[in-house]
Amino acid sequence: MSDTQLTKFLFDGLTQKKITSLASLDQEDRERMLMAGVDIDESGHSATFLHLDHGGVYCNSREDGLEILDTRDALKKYNGLPDYFWKIADPEQDEFTSKAFETLQGGYFVHVRSGMKIREPVQSCLFMKADHVGQSVHNIVIVEENADVHIVTGCATSRPMQHGMHIGISEFYVKKGARLTFTMIHNWGENVVVRPRSVGVIEEGGILLNNYIMLNPVQSLQMYPTLYLNGRGARCRFNSIMVAPKGSHIDAGNRIILNARDTKAEILSRSITTGGTMFVRGLIQGNAVPSRGHLECKGLILGDGIIHAVPELEGRAEGIELSHEASVGKIAQEEIEYLMARGLDEEEATSTIVRGFLNVDIIGLPEKLKNTLDTMIDQLRHKKAAA
Repeated sequence: MSDTQLTKFLFDGLTQKKITSLASLDQEDRERMLMAGVDIDESGHSATFLHLDHGGVYCNSREDGLEILDTRDALKKYNGLPDYFWKIADPEQDEFTSKAFETLQGGYFVHVRSGMKIREPVQSCLFMKADHVGQSVHNIVIVEENADVHIVTGCATSRPMQHGMHIGISEFYVKKGARLTFTMIHNWGENVVVRPRSVGVIEEGGILLNNYIMLNPVQSLQMYPTLYLNGRGARCRFNSIMVAPKGSHIDAGNRIILNARDTKAEILSRSITTGGTMFVRGLIQGNAVPSRGHLECKGLILGDGIIHAVPELEGRAEGIELSHEASVGKIAQEEIEYLMARGLDEEEATSTIVRGFLNVDIIGLPEKLKNTLDTMIDQLRHKKAAA
């Protein structure tokens, strides 16, 4: 029996009414969404999708060549999506994928047609509002040949909600010469259990840049997204920034499988514990030559807390080039003294170092989203400096 006890959560009966605008949401929910990177002002976005509790409530695309639907609607429209629905994700992987297979509430389906360069980001939000809600979504992203898109997905809960579980299955298909930038920002609550299960395939010359950010408490997060670079010259990069406050248990990492010649992979993670427990994993497996991969895992302990760094390299062919760097430690006293010598007090010096460690200058983030994340990190570092 899993310690999550799936039966504690409601996976049916909480379908919400459709809305005509994100502006119709109450102010507090809008603020929670904003802190997950989702803006009710759609003027700077090519499409918007909102899944609330057990169903999609809002879907709008303003760009030709870009289709966004509730996954259930996409399954009806495309005769079950036999080439994409549960094609690379395994419903028998664990009890959470099995639950998602049995209980499909929706999720987002994004399809970018061949050659389309989507200028403004797509934004989607997976939001939980009811107490003890169990949310089960299946997301599918298809970027056709030579297309380019940036998707920002925010996951969040309403402030009054006490307990909940989110199960999210995501399948990514990046076709020949296509480029997908995918940014996910988690803004959960202290009593929320989160189980994302993601997998993607990148074809010849395709690129996938994946950004993951979580700065707020969560009860339990477990995820290990996997990308298969199956086409010659495919590239990918994982960037992650995570913070584990007291009471949070995070087991997160990334896995990349290099199955073709001239492929390249990077995994870069920055983790801070301020009292929580973290397992930070990474695996690059090389099966074809020439191919290259680099894994960099850095952890910072502020006060109490535990970080387990688990970097893995697996070479299966002569000539593979794989490397890694891993470190876990505290803020060096000489760094604090250096900044204090230049006029900062100890609190200011500490917060400045934290700010630099959690650098959000991630490739491809829209300016407005970068500003939002900067605000979140400023709030975090001031809290830590005052602790």
